[in-house]
Amino acid sequence: MPQSIIHIALIVRDYDEAIAFYTEKLGFTLLEDTEQPEQAKRWVVVAPPGGSGTTLLLARAVTPEQEAFIGNQAGGRVFLFLRTDDFWRDYPAMLAAGITFVRAPKQAEYGTVAVFADLYGNRWDLVEFTPGHPLAQR
Repeated sequence: MPQSIIHIALIVRDYDEAIAFYTEKLGFTLLEDTEQPEQAKRWVVVAPPGGSGTTLLLARAVTPEQEAFIGNQAGGRVFLFLRTDDFWRDYPAMLAAGITFVRAPKQAEYGTVAVFADLYGNRWDLVEFTPGHPLAQR
């Protein structure tokens, strides 16, 4: 039976500010924003432009323990990886949109990569894999 990871939960401070960042700054698509009053939360799902794989579930922190992990879900390491088919198209567009890059672009054996921070400080790789790499766009 085929399986796949459908959502990754990303702890956020506020639904609306997170939606604004991902849709306006990164160009993600808002796939769902549904109130769940019985649980006092919203089901908010965003996806990268043109994406057909894993999505982000924006999950508002509701306890002090959860709040402590906003922006640091991976202990300061790169947490998420945004694959692109054209690094040099997306990198300047992201800079123009106000995205903060914490590591400059570099060419590696596997492709071109730079590290950016989301609105809370979680680190992401923007990566274009070299042709022939198993994770390159198909």
